[in-house]
Amino acid sequence: MKKIPFLATKYIHIFLFLLVGFTACAKIHLPRLIANGMVLQRNTNLNIWGWASVGDCVMVHFQDKKYQALSDSSGSWKIKLPKMKAGGPFEMLISTKDSTILIQNILIGEVWLCSGQSNMQFTMASAKHKYAHSITNSANTFIRHFDVPKDYNLNKVQADLVGGQWTAAHPESVLDFSAVAYFFGLALYEKYKLPIGLINASVGGSPAQAWMSKEALKTFPEYLDEVKKYKDTAYVHTLEQKNSQDIADWHEQVRKSDKGIQKGQTPWFAEQVNRDSWSSINLPDYLHPNDHLYPNGVIWLSRKFDVSKSFLDGPLQLKLGRIIDADSVYINGIWVGSTNHQWATRTYTLPEGLLREGSNQITIRVVNWRGRAGFVEGYQMALTKHTNIVDLSGPWQYHIGAKMPPLAYPVMLQWVPTGLFNNMIAPLTNYQIKGVIWYQGEGNVSKAQEYTRLFPALIQNWRQIRQHDDMPFLFVQLANFGRKTEQPGASNWALLRESQLKTLVLPNTGMAVAIDIGEWNDVHPKNKEDVGKRLAIAAQKVAYKEQLVYSGPLYKSMRIRKGKAVLLFDCFGSKLNFQDESDLKGFTIAGADKNFVWAKAKIEGNKVVVWSDTIKEPVAVRYAWANNPEQANLTNMEGLPASPFRTDQWAR
Repeated sequence: MKKIPFLATKYIHIFLFLLVGFTACAKIHLPRLIANGMVLQRNTNLNIWGWASVGDCVMVHFQDKKYQALSDSSGSWKIKLPKMKAGGPFEMLISTKDSTILIQNILIGEVWLCSGQSNMQFTMASAKHKYAHSITNSANTFIRHFDVPKDYNLNKVQADLVGGQWTAAHPESVLDFSAVAYFFGLALYEKYKLPIGLINASVGGSPAQAWMSKEALKTFPEYLDEVKKYKDTAYVHTLEQKNSQDIADWHEQVRKSDKGIQKGQTPWFAEQVNRDSWSSINLPDYLHPNDHLYPNGVIWLSRKFDVSKSFLDGPLQLKLGRIIDADSVYINGIWVGSTNHQWATRTYTLPEGLLREGSNQITIRVVNWRGRAGFVEGYQMALTKHTNIVDLSGPWQYHIGAKMPPLAYPVMLQWVPTGLFNNMIAPLTNYQIKGVIWYQGEGNVSKAQEYTRLFPALIQNWRQIRQHDDMPFLFVQLANFGRKTEQPGASNWALLRESQLKTLVLPNTGMAVAIDIGEWNDVHPKNKEDVGKRLAIAAQKVAYKEQLVYSGPLYKSMRIRKGKAVLLFDCFGSKLNFQDESDLKGFTIAGADKNFVWAKAKIEGNKVVVWSDTIKEPVAVRYAWANNPEQANLTNMEGLPASPFRTDQWAR
């Protein structure tokens, strides 16, 4: 990378000192994005903007050139810099007659906006055990991340973010990076050796309409009415206070009611507690004491386990899977860890000296807010040391500490239409980017077919506000999730994936299929590396115009031949293929009665032939049409999976 000469840097600092001595009294105000460590987009005109006193002449010194503008009647100013090549680090001096700001360690390269809901928000720390090697080797000053603070505004578009800073990748800092964004950026850096800036604006659970402007919602009257409803700031403030108070009151009542932690008595996590009256349950499983009614409140669980002398020293990990909703874990009466939500996979590191040879006691306090409680199936419950394992699944004892009414669902104000756009997207508009990567859709599954209109409207909205009609927009199709079904049937998740697939009609869009890398028991699958890499492959084609196979097979057309359906595909690469299984799977077929049955399938050249001996006159075929499709394994020879699809447009 081209670096600013040392002498030039020295003269800038001398100039700074002579001009103002120090910057504590600087009257220039810059947006959060224009800051030390920023990455600017190469090969495009750049905006540098901010605020100053009315009528001030603002000077920008950058790469041996000087630019200037006058602040307007509101104090706003904007300076446009010419296109620049990749390089850095550089410094930028911004000054008026009585104030100066020096911005250091600037890179010019590729900037991507990374947005969506929890699967984009999902951090490297959330999968630190899976990606320990990647984290250890992550130091790279040319990959930088800006985490946009999660904040909303239901009344007006904001001019700036409430916080945030640019951070270079490092084994400590990368833990806070979006995992999808990091692996996407790493793949691009390894391909092009250019600085990569990743602006992460994502919020768990958020629906698409929360990320759209008021103008973009004019064709969605239901959401526009909702915007108007929350225009009353007093009403919003009252709701915010009620949400906080309801949660605080419920948890306070839990603390007062929990018989396991009452003052003046031995707490139930202590070893000496008599548990002879406790009931039995096998874990992992959902908790359903008292005639199979899911308990809200507190349940205590405990069991003994034996360890050999080899477990007494060195690093130990306690793995408990996912617990609904919150947990506190004690071993031999000592607290070892807590998690306050159901989405994290529990892995606690035990301190040396905690265990003893022979018998030990583990006790878990589970707090459940509403709905079902317990330990999500499919996860390991064990104490591990390298390859040695003490299995903790099986019989446990339990006792109810407190019975509570369900905690009422709060009004999710951050999900109200336009709220996230106003505070997290609009302030980014002046900052030039290469394109967008997007991982969202779970929050719109209940209205999956509406997403066919809503998602393209969001893309066009973001392109319009940036005056960039062909801005690359890459997105992740929803991964497989949920229990597998024995029979073909309706699926909102499949409909949402179809809505995403249809969005590819928009120019300069690309989709990363993730139907093969989800987890049936976790809506947040930990394989974010393949997701990032697939988005990067799509970027190479869509944004960088590389000639390569960037997608798995996409359904094109069907014809019926002698009682069999013959399917044609686009983007099948060098050849159609299938993975893992001995047969091509995941297809269903139906006749005019619309009743789908499992089908046989085989590849013939660039076609797939689908049939069933029970369907003599087939009319429609579906592939991977389920929340978590059974063994869907169609790919191309390049290993990229086919998108789920259907040939019909039936209502169910």
